[in-house]
Amino acid sequence: MNRKLSIGIIGMLMILLFACSPAQDTAPGSDSAASTTPPALPLSEPGPYFTGNREYTFVDESRDGREIKVTLWYPALQQTDANGQPVQLNAPPDLSKAPYPLILTESSSGSFLFKSHLASHGFVTARIQIPDHKEYFNWDINMVNWPRDFVFVLDQLASVPLEGLENVINTERVGATGYSYGGDISLTLGGARIDPEFYLKYCKKPPRIKTECCDFEWYAEYSCGLAERWEQFTERVGEKITVSEDGLWQPVTDERIRAVMPMAASGAWLYGKRGLEAVDRPVLMIAATEDEYVPYKDETAYIFENLGASEKSLISFIGEDHMMVEESDPVAKMKHFATAFFGYHLQGRQDYAEYITQEFVSQFQDLAWGKYRGD
Repeated sequence: MNRKLSIGIIGMLMILLFACSPAQDTAPGSDSAASTTPPALPLSEPGPYFTGNREYTFVDESRDGREIKVTLWYPALQQTDANGQPVQLNAPPDLSKAPYPLILTESSSGSFLFKSHLASHGFVTARIQIPDHKEYFNWDINMVNWPRDFVFVLDQLASVPLEGLENVINTERVGATGYSYGGDISLTLGGARIDPEFYLKYCKKPPRIKTECCDFEWYAEYSCGLAERWEQFTERVGEKITVSEDGLWQPVTDERIRAVMPMAASGAWLYGKRGLEAVDRPVLMIAATEDEYVPYKDETAYIFENLGASEKSLISFIGEDHMMVEESDPVAKMKHFATAFFGYHLQGRQDYAEYITQEFVSQFQDLAWGKYRGD
């Protein structure tokens, strides 16, 4: 199976799917046994705010007029139309506790996983429609161009007051999250840096990694196909990013992004240990232990163990696979953890701290805190 077709299949699966405290390297055991009655997930429920949304298109003239569509979800004042139905489109903002921290995410996660949820808890969510989001086979788009889209949108929201949303968005307290390719983007925005020396050496003799979905040849082509056109890739990205004193590529992020929550993230082979050590802000990783596209041991665990962030956590969904986002229970948990994580780091909600601790997570039989080692 050729690489373009293979990754396209993964992309289509994702599209179809959506359309329909510091961590310890702790294995489940006596010290992380789950209770028979797991606790409630209060933050998985809608928050106290009514929500509105508005749509925008930003044009990046520095990249050949690249158009990026953005839908903003925000706390709003509730109004009804002539039929008594609530009106969300262009609803007036609720300024009672503005400005609200900003969460950046891609269109799939923003539309079908979170939608208005985080806005109902006092955030502004920017759902970013990446122009070429179906082109999964182009790693320069996935690992460089897409994070640049996010930073560009952040710059636009920070520099150009949006009519009707003045003083609503706190662009100095920003988070990033997303699932699958959105997780890759979030990891990059956390400060991960491409290590060309590590990657090219890795691809000279790729390890014999076999995923649940595919054989070794598929995974080797998927992860190392870029090595065959590395010079073209480097030239396309440009010296502003590819040249540095330490040999790593420059980070594609922004200091205003203060916390990231990558879910089902991949790309360990592109960053290596040095590139992952560059991640320098709080990270909460979400991963499925039976992910058929992202090998848990070889990617998830490797990424988590080598993150340089002083505050990092990994919550593993035991027995779940990549498509767990179509199941109501995992989705409820992801909403809960996202609200708690960003609420703690961006809103200063100290009362949310307990929801992102080993003690809380270990009460669930289907979750593991830190790297899962198996039963």
